[in-house]
Amino acid sequence: MTYTLAGPVDETMASASDTLIIAMIVTYAAALFLFAIEAAYGRRIKLRAGRLMPVGAGSVEGADDDIEVSVRTHEGEAAASQSVLGRIALGVTALGFVFGLAQIITRGLAAGRWPWGNMFEFVVAMCLVAVGALLYAAWRYQARFLGAFVLVPVLLLLGIGVRWLYVDPGPLIPALQSYWVPIHVSAVIIAGGAFMVSGAAGITYLVAHRAEAKRALGEKVVGIAGRLPSPELLDRISHRFILFAFPLWTFGVIAGSVWADEAWGRFWGWDPKEVWSFISWVIYAAYLHARATGGWRGPKATWINVIGFLTVMFNFFAVNYMFSGLHSYA
Repeated sequence: MTYTLAGPVDETMASASDTLIIAMIVTYAAALFLFAIEAAYGRRIKLRAGRLMPVGAGSVEGADDDIEVSVRTHEGEAAASQSVLGRIALGVTALGFVFGLAQIITRGLAAGRWPWGNMFEFVVAMCLVAVGALLYAAWRYQARFLGAFVLVPVLLLLGIGVRWLYVDPGPLIPALQSYWVPIHVSAVIIAGGAFMVSGAAGITYLVAHRAEAKRALGEKVVGIAGRLPSPELLDRISHRFILFAFPLWTFGVIAGSVWADEAWGRFWGWDPKEVWSFISWVIYAAYLHARATGGWRGPKATWINVIGFLTVMFNFFAVNYMFSGLHSYA
């Protein structure tokens, strides 16, 4: 069955959308500049204690004597570089998020359909989710120190989108005219944005872990690496976003298969996008298995996370752009 999901283009909304994407990029660039100054020159201070999921060692009353249960409810002490510029940067980032949300709404109104039907719209939506996840992490986990690490890929992806992926609002290609597409794409966008934050936290963890190892050897660590928070805190943040994103990614892969069956009469066709989506799923499943069993933790598990993040980005951009029509309209 074919669904009509597009109408005449609203030029006023299209113009507003184009203006908002530029405003969003400028705003994020300003926020990145402020975050970078805070990371490099802010004063390293202790973060207040926060409540996280049980992650430490302990026992539960009434449990079998032969069973050990992890029950810690408080994170250990952590410190990070902070200054008033970081708080300003967070406010500027929130303003950019509002611009991004308005851009997506006006883009959808301009085209008269759901606003992620091509690679340009997909990139903008995923970056919006990544920034939203950053704002949540800053509020929930005092993790605004991730701002400099998350906004770098966000700005790169937005730049790629505007420079090479941009197309004017218009109707969808026939294969995308299905109600399953917004369901599938929405799940993948949200998961992809969360994976971006988790990947940024994982990369930051590797830098912080190396800095901590140098300190243990008596070496002096200078620059941003010496002002990062504890690797354990970064590891927990990264883990939490994967726990959130992985079920959505799983649902997105399943929904994509249902869409493929509806559009082409088969659930699986070894399409490069399908293959790489499954590869990413396997990698993140391996990460969660390694964490759950306790066999691999620390840098080993984090490298799995980083590799998974790179496969997701490769799938979104290299594979989709080379093998898919999602970067253009019919």
